Amino acid sequence: MQTLKFDVHGMACGGCSGSVQRALSKIDSVSQVDVTLRPGAATLEADTTRVTATQIEAAISSLGYQAKLHPSEVRSTS
Repeated sequence: MQTLKFDVHGMACGGCSGSVQRALSKIDSVSQVDVTLRPGAATLEADTTRVTATQIEAAISSLGYQAKLHPSEVRSTS
């Protein structure tokens, strides 16, 4: 599992961040999802052998928000 952090732009309220959190929680191989409105960010643990950062970005984008992986925030967890 790896911890991934994404910048998420376009969220304006708690409902927005809740929508992103629910969508990410539904992705197989993703767990420990934390979405914050200010600053707009999503941090999660993912099995990157089963789901890619691009797929996670696409899931966020499908909700109408922009997401970008923070390369410096990628770290392995046990």
